[in-house]
Amino acid sequence: MTSTAPSLSSAPMRRIETPADLEEGAAALARIDPRLAPALEICAPLPLRRKPDGFGTLLDAIVGQQVSTAAAAAISDRLRAAGLDAPAPIRGASDEVLRACGLSRPKLRYARALAEADLDFSVLRTLPPGEVVRRLTALPGIGPWTAQIYAMFALGHADAFAPGDLALQEGARLLLDLPERPSERDLARIAEAWSPWRAVAARLLWSYYRHAKGREGIR
Repeated sequence: MTSTAPSLSSAPMRRIETPADLEEGAAALARIDPRLAPALEICAPLPLRRKPDGFGTLLDAIVGQQVSTAAAAAISDRLRAAGLDAPAPIRGASDEVLRACGLSRPKLRYARALAEADLDFSVLRTLPPGEVVRRLTALPGIGPWTAQIYAMFALGHADAFAPGDLALQEGARLLLDLPERPSERDLARIAEAWSPWRAVAARLLWSYYRHAKGREGIR
């Protein structure tokens, strides 16, 4: 979905752990950019969307690349039902079993690479979002979008953002009344003003996209 990672703020790391954190961020965004205030009222309360960090969530993010939210959920459900949501089972499963769960040949390779990587997820928790993105994108099949989503939802970084996400781009076009959908570079530049609460702004744009389009842009 994306090709480049944006620079992320060097501000102290804030985490989104509770609805109160979202409320604080939303209030700050309304002050930073008054254009967001009406949408904040329409979409309140913003969804927390926190997920546990670790292998399973990162595998879900890989599964979710370039497919609909419904298709991604179905594949992830099949993998979990088969017990294929941890490194050892992935390493031991045949290609046929993984394909039967819905993994494409590229995603099958990426899942195996993730299982072989032996990531220290406890260390990832301590790193700023830019370093999380750098380390994760060193793995095959994990691009900036996947790493940014992981930093945002699994690690709770308040300033993580995914400007290559098409639903975020379309949400920004609608909310900000832009003449066309912003490019990844343009949205990254727009979002700089929302630091250190870019992950709250992302939740708002996804929620506004759902409000305007009647469908989810992220699961």
